[in-house]
Amino acid sequence: MKYVATIEARMGSTRLPGKTLRPILGKPMIQWMIERVMESQLIDEIVVATSINPNNDPLEELAVKLGVEVFRGSEDDVLDRVLKAAQKHQADHIIELWGDTPLIDPEIIDQAIKYYADNCYDCVGTCLEKTFPWGISFLIFPKKVLEEVDKLTNDPVDRENVSTYIYHHPEKYRIGHLPCPPEIRRPELRLVVDEMADFDLIARIFDHFSRTKPDFRTKDIIDFLDKNPELKKINPHVKQKVVVRSE
Repeated sequence: MKYVATIEARMGSTRLPGKTLRPILGKPMIQWMIERVMESQLIDEIVVATSINPNNDPLEELAVKLGVEVFRGSEDDVLDRVLKAAQKHQADHIIELWGDTPLIDPEIIDQAIKYYADNCYDCVGTCLEKTFPWGISFLIFPKKVLEEVDKLTNDPVDRENVSTYIYHHPEKYRIGHLPCPPEIRRPELRLVVDEMADFDLIARIFDHFSRTKPDFRTKDIIDFLDKNPELKKINPHVKQKVVVRSE
């Protein structure tokens, strides 16, 4: 069974344009993320799924430089983009990732893959309940389920957000949420980049650990923020976008 991580990324963010390539310590933000995903022991392939918009050419160039695959598809129909990327790379299972989560934890990804496989779920996530810090976020589901969803919905929200149809239909699909260890159960923490305040916090975290522990994990981040509570005041005002389906 082949597990393919698809990183949805583009340059056209409305709140912080170009954030995926915004530099942290001289390295594009998404490069930090890709290098962390590469540390997973169970992901077989990484694909940056971006759009055909020419603005995203630098994303493709960076991915090629880093030795990861690229798929370019629709700007707005992200479901189609991710599905075609998975089909092209012969995925059996998709790990859906977003390019604004540079602190993603490869060990948690591997734990989730095992949990998903051991329990025969149709979808497992870390963002379906408020347990993990927001930004330690991803979903896992079979390619065949996404192929089915592709035929079932034309709702623009579903097409833009890829997996919403799956986890909004628990009567149809078996949905699981990875149990969150108590020591990292901090849903109030924003470790995702939507606005400049988020980016400021993320940059400070990378700066600290680049000098102390380059292979840091989620527990390390929480310990660091607990010891430096002023950092937690940087971005709590930023509101997470709410996805609302039409049904």
